[in-house]
Amino acid sequence: MADRAAPVSSGLIGRCFVHPIFDYLLIGGGLSLIVIPAVYWLSDRSAMFDFSMLPWFILFSNSAHFAASTVRLYTKPGARDALPFLTLALPAVTLGVLTLCLFAADSVGRYVQLIYLSWSPYHYAAQAYGLAVMYCVRSGCDLTKRQKRVLWWIAILPFFKVLLTGLSKHGAAWVVPEHLLWNSGDWRSVVEWSSAILGYSALVLPLLLFGQVWLKAGRSMPLISLLVILANAIWFVVFPLLDGFVWATIFHGVQYLTIVMIFYVRDCVARPKNSRGAVYHAVYFYGLSIVLGYALFNCLPFSFQMLGFGAAESVLLVIAAINIHHFIVDGYIWKLGRGDVNRRVVEGSTAEALPG
Repeated sequence: MADRAAPVSSGLIGRCFVHPIFDYLLIGGGLSLIVIPAVYWLSDRSAMFDFSMLPWFILFSNSAHFAASTVRLYTKPGARDALPFLTLALPAVTLGVLTLCLFAADSVGRYVQLIYLSWSPYHYAAQAYGLAVMYCVRSGCDLTKRQKRVLWWIAILPFFKVLLTGLSKHGAAWVVPEHLLWNSGDWRSVVEWSSAILGYSALVLPLLLFGQVWLKAGRSMPLISLLVILANAIWFVVFPLLDGFVWATIFHGVQYLTIVMIFYVRDCVARPKNSRGAVYHAVYFYGLSIVLGYALFNCLPFSFQMLGFGAAESVLLVIAAINIHHFIVDGYIWKLGRGDVNRRVVEGSTAEALPG
């Protein structure tokens, strides 16, 4: 498909990868602002936890999303030479540490869970920041170092709010039992007040930064950069903590699968000897992610159970290990360095092939 997006100077809409409707809904998080109210309006909260469909949803969305980072790592041009530890050693290290943790599940399992539960909202916020900057780069909106720094701290506010809202589950849970933590009513009120301030700030400050960039630079950030930051904030600020985690997990997965598939397909169709269309590469990538996701989340825990480890410990610690591995890999494969192929995809000419 030829690029239908406007040139780099496309103003408020920005330069999209496929089409503004597609990018804004799936990558920007706009779909969540339609689906979530519909679920609450047409159904009830229990619909979010319908276990009859949950395993299938987890496989085709969440499991595939985690596996997609590994698929991208091993298919990204130059990744094996540039990242030898990540591609060769990290999987073995992860399996080794996971096995040791299973041997000591009673003593260390809780802390492994805390690491991944605390890291998750940070990962979501960092992805929102990365996507926002990526669309600014693609749309020709050059943010200053100070503006990028401010945008980073704004994007990360929902993470701090989650740590406070779930203090007994993430932060102080490392050292203080829950029944002791909330023993003081004054302490609880301070935490709730601080959490509310962070939440309101996460919703208001992106708008202020958007206006500041517009006034100072004489042009705006693309609205999709604003949307992706606000969507992540809405998931964790507007809804209760558990609901926020569910919605963030769902739509973070949608964002991730979409953008990683776009990058993968563009790399494939740019190969000199490529003879396949964009649709073929997209289906192949998604299918590979589903297969790997099933192997990681379903087969790997069963393998540990066959070795004699408990079912609950195997499932919970494997999930935690996969999450942590995913977070580490993501920290490297999405760099936008000048010589990186990611930069070529982001800044690619308007005539290049697009997924879809």
